[in-house]
Amino acid sequence: MEQAIRKPSAEFVRVRVRPGQCLEQGWALIRDQYWLFLGIALVGMLIGGAFPLLLMGPMMCGIYLCYLQKMRGEPVPFETLFRGFDHFVPSLVATLVTMGASFLVIFPVVLVGIGLIFFGVFSMAEMQDASGCLLLGGSIVLFYLLIFTVALIVGTVFLFAYPLIVDRGLGGWEAVTTSARAVWANLGGVLGLVLLQSLLSLAGVLACYVGVFFVMPVIVGATIVAYRKVFPAPPPAAAPAAPAP
Repeated sequence: MEQAIRKPSAEFVRVRVRPGQCLEQGWALIRDQYWLFLGIALVGMLIGGAFPLLLMGPMMCGIYLCYLQKMRGEPVPFETLFRGFDHFVPSLVATLVTMGASFLVIFPVVLVGIGLIFFGVFSMAEMQDASGCLLLGGSIVLFYLLIFTVALIVGTVFLFAYPLIVDRGLGGWEAVTTSARAVWANLGGVLGLVLLQSLLSLAGVLACYVGVFFVMPVIVGATIVAYRKVFPAPPPAAAPAAPAP
């Protein structure tokens, strides 16, 4: 049962987000134009990755604009990708907040991880046997698991920030805070989706790395499907009443 929650500038619902279903519907959304959306996602990510601080936000907004148009049944010209620059300032703010939050959360984890690795190195030097090597290896594995977990959580919390900017016209700060509230209200399903997407990306990386590019359009499609479940499309504006004769 869905329970509507009204916010000042956006409305989201508590709804059961099924990760597998989102992935399936994300693929169905772009299947007939897969190569177009592959090009959109690939070009957007490459341009955004060149200067992440300045360009990643507008490129992500442009990518989500393309998916939202497709979801509405509208034509999707490739140049729609670059309409993300219409939202440059809010997307830049959202990127800065996301990166800042990531740094604040990950930095202590890195310090703990470095401590674990040094502990493993000193233990290996003292033990001088296979158990020392195992301890060092375990410390490194634990370090990477901590980094992965924190990155997963941060990515989940801000998952809907860019779609909110282009779909609801929110400012950068409002978009990230609204995304955080919506994700918290639907934490289990959204976290499961991000985890499934991470595993799919990992499978793409293991397929000679290039495989990650081919699954990227489906991953973005699953995200926009989940977004629309949590943030239902607003009803069409009522037509103005005809003037009385």
